[in-house]
Amino acid sequence: MATTTDYDAPRGHVTDVDSDSIEELKTRRTTANAYVDIDEDSLDNFELPGVELADEELTVAVVPMRADEFRCSRCFLVHHRSQRVVASDGSDICRECA
Repeated sequence: MATTTDYDAPRGHVTDVDSDSIEELKTRRTTANAYVDIDEDSLDNFELPGVELADEELTVAVVPMRADEFRCSRCFLVHHRSQRVVASDGSDICRECA
């Protein structure tokens, strides 16, 4: 479990940090890694504070692909035909994926 940090507490001197050996730092790093076992059933009941999404319907308007657009066969995004590059296997890909 994560530990709390008091940010108002006075900080140590830089010499305190430099005095730590590399072995001490390695052991602190390995002991600081904590794993949290989350039950997947509990994720259904997880709610963010101040957010209410109950009975909210999300709708998106789907715009059909235009004649001057193409779908990249690697990233599956729709791009303008000026971004089209033909791959070595003959498929259409965008310049970002090329």
